[in-house]
Amino acid sequence: MSKPPLPITALVTALILLLAAALPAQAGAGKKPRLKRVQDTAAAVIEGTGPAYAGRPETLALADEIAQQHGLDRLWVRRTLGKARQVPQVMRLIVPPPVTVPKNWQQYRSRFLEPERIQAGVAFWQAHRATLERASSSYGVPPEIVVGIIGVETYFGRHQGRYRVLDALATLALDFPAEHPRAAARTAFFRAELGAFLKLRQQNGLDAFKPRGSYAGALGIPQFMPSSWARYAVDFDQDGRVDLFDSTADAIGSVAHYFKSFNWKPGMPTHYPVDFDYERMDLETLLAPDIKPTFGVEQFTAKGVVLGALARQHPGPLALVELQNGDYAPSYVAGTENFYAITRYNWSSYYALAVIELGQAVAAALPARAPEAQASSTPSNTGCSASTQASTSAMPICR
Repeated sequence: MSKPPLPITALVTALILLLAAALPAQAGAGKKPRLKRVQDTAAAVIEGTGPAYAGRPETLALADEIAQQHGLDRLWVRRTLGKARQVPQVMRLIVPPPVTVPKNWQQYRSRFLEPERIQAGVAFWQAHRATLERASSSYGVPPEIVVGIIGVETYFGRHQGRYRVLDALATLALDFPAEHPRAAARTAFFRAELGAFLKLRQQNGLDAFKPRGSYAGALGIPQFMPSSWARYAVDFDQDGRVDLFDSTADAIGSVAHYFKSFNWKPGMPTHYPVDFDYERMDLETLLAPDIKPTFGVEQFTAKGVVLGALARQHPGPLALVELQNGDYAPSYVAGTENFYAITRYNWSSYYALAVIELGQAVAAALPARAPEAQASSTPSNTGCSASTQASTSAMPICR
């Protein structure tokens, strides 16, 4: 027996329901756009697979110490830390690998200054130009430095890390490898970072088990450690909360604020090219302070460094920065206080120069703007880079 045809009103209702299901959801319309992470969706989260920390006397002692130091609920800290598990991969990764080959600046540089990352940087800069310029105006840090940091750290927010941060920090606080050359100091560091992380989560009413980050516990788009988040992160999009995971504006503002806090000097170059007067050169003395600016221009030149006209007018101290090039002669630059400020983000001259040069490359690749739109709120002269030198030469070819 055939069924009677549906009334016309029922057909119309069914059609409306089908169309509604096919349309994209508009939930959250009107909210500020957040960063869409294109990574991590297919990559599995790395959680602890080693022993649980619950019940260990040292876990309870550390939990009580953290609770007292930060004014946290002792039972909550004990329960939370007790649910963490050891991550064997973290214990392996934190130990420096044996030095089998010499450092190579050119190889290190090539990891970050490659076409895809530069084009991603162009897209990032164009999408967030107004925020970058506002951060530069507020804190005096050029957009290309902020872009360079975020590009090196997380590929402009795409790769924020896969490790459950609670597990990673608990592992490094309670089971830091004894074979590490600085085991005692690093253990103390990670115990402090674990405390800072737990304080951030409880005071903001957030889940301590949700955040993912690097194997060392670095968080979000700029990869801030928890203590840096507490000290330097800012609510730059003014939505009432600091979110370094999904708010690009907060990340941009926080990076710029970080450098201002480490004495960034607006308008000062990050470095200058150098030549050498080999008859007077005192390389051992020049390299002794490492990357910390120590020598005035007169001292610098008296020890055999030949500077260009702009560098000879530099008002502050300089450091001779050496970058190894494997089997070839090293590259050298004269680092300023702003170069040193970048190394406070990561204590490596290779890292600092990669950040500088990635930012420069992205800026150079930006489409041309109208003359009235090109004025920068902060002068930015990062100097002639070491990467423009021939890797077979110890002296720069640029001026």
